[in-house]
Amino acid sequence: MAASGLVKGSKYGITLDNPDLEVLSHTGDQIASMIIGRVVPIYALTEGVAPDLMRRAVLGALPAAQKLREPLPESLRQQYQLVNLSQAISEIHFPADGDRLMQARRRLIFDEFFYLQLGLLKRRQQQRQTQNGRPLSVHGELVDRFYELLPFSLTEAQQRVVQDILADLQQAAPMNRLVQGDVGSGKTVVAVIALLSAIQSGYQTAFMAPTEVLAEQHYQKLVNWFNTLHLPVELLTGSTKAAKRRQIATQLQTGELPLLVGTHALIQDQVEFERLGLVVIDEQHRFGVQQRALLQQKGQNPHVLTMTATPIPRTLALTLHGDLDVSQIDELPPGRQAIQTTMLTMRDRTHAYDLIRREIAQERQAYIILPLVEESEKLDLRSAVQEHQRLQETIFPNFAVGLLHGRLTAAQKEAVIAQFRDQTLQILVSTTVVEVGVDIPNATVMLIEHADRFGLSQLHQLRGRVGRGSYQSYCLLMNSSKNDTARQRLAVLEQSQDGFFISEMDMRFRGPGEVLGTRQSGLPDLALASLVEDQESLELARRAAEQVMETDSSLKAWPLMQTELKLRYERLMGGAIFT
Repeated sequence: MAASGLVKGSKYGITLDNPDLEVLSHTGDQIASMIIGRVVPIYALTEGVAPDLMRRAVLGALPAAQKLREPLPESLRQQYQLVNLSQAISEIHFPADGDRLMQARRRLIFDEFFYLQLGLLKRRQQQRQTQNGRPLSVHGELVDRFYELLPFSLTEAQQRVVQDILADLQQAAPMNRLVQGDVGSGKTVVAVIALLSAIQSGYQTAFMAPTEVLAEQHYQKLVNWFNTLHLPVELLTGSTKAAKRRQIATQLQTGELPLLVGTHALIQDQVEFERLGLVVIDEQHRFGVQQRALLQQKGQNPHVLTMTATPIPRTLALTLHGDLDVSQIDELPPGRQAIQTTMLTMRDRTHAYDLIRREIAQERQAYIILPLVEESEKLDLRSAVQEHQRLQETIFPNFAVGLLHGRLTAAQKEAVIAQFRDQTLQILVSTTVVEVGVDIPNATVMLIEHADRFGLSQLHQLRGRVGRGSYQSYCLLMNSSKNDTARQRLAVLEQSQDGFFISEMDMRFRGPGEVLGTRQSGLPDLALASLVEDQESLELARRAAEQVMETDSSLKAWPLMQTELKLRYERLMGGAIFT
């Protein structure tokens, strides 16, 4: 008798749960069953199709796998210790043992990542070959004077990224670089060096941000620097008056305006540059591909520098931005104090309020962040509107409490932020509209209600609104959940200030689609590979793809690989490589 089933312990001893049985005539007889004593494939089934029927159908088709032609050269398979394709296809279904299954899975996962990365590298190569950029002069008076103006020295990470950018700007092919940097790492300074390099070479520049709040913040910072260099800067958003719009349009067309900062208003038809040489896009993940492309079309293949303060794991960066050059500012300026981060329960609320009172007594300020604008009947969450009223009337009647949320007009938002910046308001109750772009060095407390409702990367961004001055700052994470996973997630923020590590943990907890803000995030449709579990395979596949491109970027030496690339890349990314 041969038997197979789940081994369990019970009061009767060890048993087999719901076993499959086969009667054998003699000891050592061949087992006819497809599921006893072997590694068995499990398929997603539809109604009316039994598992055994599906397995027999696949088994009948597997001889055809032996006729598959191998697209990868033998030298590459040996270097990366990959079994051949026909063996991998056969043994992913019916492996002889667990080791063979692992080898088959490793080869097929490698293939998924390899053709994805090869396609992205091909796309980057084609962009460079079909677009003729303009080499810029990176050495000049403007950049030198800017360095003299800075009251601090660049960090080593900033210097490294600046060198990456300046090397790109000197090339004939247009730059297409993404700079990832944690909150407060100094990305804007790096961008200014790029902007000044373009301006001193005789070109105009554009700086696009996703919200009016962030665009205004960048404008204020850039004006301070550019005024000292005697360079005009203008701001264009949806709130800009018609007369000012006409003035800006004229200055752009004559070429006298070297830098225009704005929101998506920059991509409107009436905005025409005389000679656009560089585009900087902040928080690039908040813009659609079409919006970014429209801004680039305002010039003749301008250099493009995209930035994000929301670091994403390298696996996601390679998958989403594998056709871009990526630089990381992975070092904070010296002297920045770590933000003291604490997870609280609802019982600790009075401690949080006491801390806010103590900080305000020292003329500091505080944020209180809520996930909703108005009360929800479905979710028992504190809303910004109701909580603002409660805090002002009951908890902090002696302080000025402001309210900021996304339903306010741009002018109303800016008025509230200006009051907070001028310390007319001591406390700002807000939704996540302050996640990026609000820079108030005097704010030292960030209280986040229902912190368990937010992703780790978003919480890290919110935390970055404090700790921007020289004072000790605090982030209080109010946890309304009794779920162990929620506590484990928030504990990551208590333990780390590193945005790259936090984003990696966020992806492990929530998955890549959720980290990017939507399940429909433009991620490739991978059959076996996981961006969370198979990071090593992705790194190896990227290295292999780079080797292939260095050896023969046309792929003429490997026609089967070329054919496989076209089929797989279109299937993975939903579109052709060739544009």
